[in-house]
Amino acid sequence: MIRALATASLTAALLLGGNAHAIEYTQVDTAASTLGFRYTQMGVTLDGRFRQFTATLAYDPTRPDAARTVFEVPIAGIDTGAEEGNAEVKGKDWFNLAAHPLARFESTAVTVRAPNRLDVTGTLTIKGRSRTVTLPVEVDTSAQRVRFKGSLALRRADYAIGEGDWAAEDIVAGNVQVDVVLVATPAGKP
Repeated sequence: MIRALATASLTAALLLGGNAHAIEYTQVDTAASTLGFRYTQMGVTLDGRFRQFTATLAYDPTRPDAARTVFEVPIAGIDTGAEEGNAEVKGKDWFNLAAHPLARFESTAVTVRAPNRLDVTGTLTIKGRSRTVTLPVEVDTSAQRVRFKGSLALRRADYAIGEGDWAAEDIVAGNVQVDVVLVATPAGKP
């Protein structure tokens, strides 16, 4: 009986002590993180990226379903791979930079699919249009950092990206693949 109580007390202390020292990742390393996209133009697949973005994150590996994140992406930092393309997509028919300078994603729920695999659901707003999307994410965690990697297929028409003559999908395909790599360190660590 005494041995059982001692074992139970030791087990409880270890479990509670482990939770008390849980690591929460909150410092986003934007230099190690990337936000890219792939699109098809005239049958050729091209890569682009956003040169800058800001992100906030709260992630505790012991409670992944409680994670939350917000991304804000200045459209001015878009890089389609060509200067002419960069100028074109900032115009009214594409992202309408003058009226909508930011794209934004805010998570609303996180579902654990498997160990190190999450579905991050949230609201994505581009060009003033908001849609609920789910980003499947792979998680790689160490004591020094956590790395989230995911891809999401979007329909550009859902966000009015490519209006007027560009609405047809014969020159620029309707689907765009968004690729996210977010790297973060624990609170208080560089």
